[in-house]
Amino acid sequence: MPVRSELRSLYPADWPAISQRIRFDVAGGRCQRCKRPHLARVLCLPDGRWEDYDARCWYDGDGAVVTAPSELEIDRQGHVTKVVLTCAHIEHDPARNGDDDLAAWCSRCHLLHDAPHHRAQRRLTYRLRMAIGDLFTGLYSLAGYPRNGM
Repeated sequence: MPVRSELRSLYPADWPAISQRIRFDVAGGRCQRCKRPHLARVLCLPDGRWEDYDARCWYDGDGAVVTAPSELEIDRQGHVTKVVLTCAHIEHDPARNGDDDLAAWCSRCHLLHDAPHHRAQRRLTYRLRMAIGDLFTGLYSLAGYPRNGM
């Protein structure tokens, strides 16, 4: 995942080299959570199961080998996706860049890990927008969000 421009100053100057080393030297080009290989196109199901064509087996979203789903399930829910390996900060702190602070995860696993953080940030953004609105345009509420519920 690219670093957002407003956060770029928090990362070290050699971040591309650190990310490259974690993704390919430490993790061997595979997600450390689900084992999906970088830049491969894999058949996935919505629950996270995916087929490793080379190993001829199916994995779940945590990288454990599972039995293959039925052909009907694959036909109805299966989709092919391209895996992109990212370097994730486990504790969401870009200042910590040691091997124990970073993980090589595919974009799916990275987004799942960051989901609570993203929800909290989204809540702050909504509250900030409401506060700015209160200051400059008077009382109002965002559609679907009660005034006292935030």
